[in-house]
Amino acid sequence: MSKSKNSVSINDENINLRDLVKRLKNNGDVIILDENGDSKYIITSVDNQQFLNLTDDEKIEIIAKRILNKHKRAFEVLGQ
Repeated sequence: MSKSKNSVSINDENINLRDLVKRLKNNGDVIILDENGDSKYIITSVDNQQFLNLTDDEKIEIIAKRILNKHKRAFEVLGQ
């Protein structure tokens, strides 16, 4: 994953709590990237409780729909 304004590297020594809170306010969730640049953790506001209160099955359904939508063409080709 490429670094964007809503992500920070776990190796970034210049990131502080105040900066993370500012990013949360400006961009929503903050994604923490691991040493390889892959998404590893997410920091979110408590105000974002809608997602936090979902059951695991509901979260899986949301994620599955995103994957299906993102890769719809590939699934159509595979289904032929």
